[in-house]
Amino acid sequence: MRDATDAGLTAPALRGGPRKGLCTDCGVSRMADPRACGRACQFIRPDYAGAEARVHGRTARTEGDEAFFGVTQAMLRLRLTPPAAGAQWTGITTALAARLLETGAVDAVLCVAPDPADRWKPMPVIVTDPARMAEARGMRMGFAPTVALVEPARAAGHRRIAFVGIPCQVHALRALEARLGFERIVVIGTPCSDNTTTENFHRFLAAVDPRPEGISYFEFRADYRCEIRYDDGRPARTVPFLRLPLSKLPADFFPMTCRTCVDYTNRLADITVGYMGGDGDQWVIVRNPAGAGVLALLDGRVASAPLSDRGRRRGAVRGFIANTARAAGGLPLRAMPDWARPLAAWLQPRIGPRGLEFARARVEMKAAETVLHLRRALPRRMKAMIPPHVWRLVAPYGLRPGPGEGGEG
Repeated sequence: MRDATDAGLTAPALRGGPRKGLCTDCGVSRMADPRACGRACQFIRPDYAGAEARVHGRTARTEGDEAFFGVTQAMLRLRLTPPAAGAQWTGITTALAARLLETGAVDAVLCVAPDPADRWKPMPVIVTDPARMAEARGMRMGFAPTVALVEPARAAGHRRIAFVGIPCQVHALRALEARLGFERIVVIGTPCSDNTTTENFHRFLAAVDPRPEGISYFEFRADYRCEIRYDDGRPARTVPFLRLPLSKLPADFFPMTCRTCVDYTNRLADITVGYMGGDGDQWVIVRNPAGAGVLALLDGRVASAPLSDRGRRRGAVRGFIANTARAAGGLPLRAMPDWARPLAAWLQPRIGPRGLEFARARVEMKAAETVLHLRRALPRRMKAMIPPHVWRLVAPYGLRPGPGEGGEG
């Protein structure tokens, strides 16, 4: 399929490869001018306050939920009705992209679909037929140079595009946006955390299931369980987080980029569609008028429910920080004794944070992880890489910038 058009879905061949060092292969290094990485990369010198002001018209407030999730015009708990077949949740993200194409709001959607040779590997594609958006449903695990698609999209004559991407991709796109020459760019963002290579993900699935080749769906849910579905006739099952073999993963399973990400909720998207605050449904953050216009395209096709907000996160976050500090110091993680796992797995969804409190907990955990891993591995990068909003998130847990570590603003 690569470098060929297949009736509304194109997977162009892309040049080059990722750069050395901290790089998620967002695609900028594969463009005609790979030096643009210097001004686009989230892992060099991100300016979220400036980018938010440019994209949303203002910066995020430093109090309330915007301190956790970024600029918010509306925050909703939604599900597509009926749910889309094959979707990871209910299919809101691909439905939004399809509606943008159906209404002529955009000429093309830049996103990922499964590689024909590996269902879990993301393949950057340009979609022009709304019916083909169904092929982009579901989770992919790995790195995809989606930003590099802007050049073949522009060469094909597309002037209004939608971009569906994870935070590091969206940061790069926004940094280059004014120079790309498009009439309109609509950004549908998804939250991201703890990505890894497709090869590593296959190893993880093999540790979780004796027949991993039959797994067709894998999702971390907000009820502290993973849902696994199969296409080989086996019934779906769920596995508590605490029963996953996470403590047995190699130290480099999650790359340093993902352990030092400063944007979990895709703060620069027009609309963010995820699950963390959805408590079983999809969690949607409308960030600006463009995002509100996109969501309006699904009028009559989504059902809403009140946002939930239960439990207390502080204990869970402190425990995570202690474990992360131990790992960042080169010491092994403390594995929970087998006898305690069933009890903890029973208690976690009952007394742990849920809904918005679960989302706040995950954002604080990622912020703390960034500080601890950079402090250990790349202390000279801290001042440039860690924005003020991250330092504000970790301050209640005693993590504050030391000399030369930044934190101003």
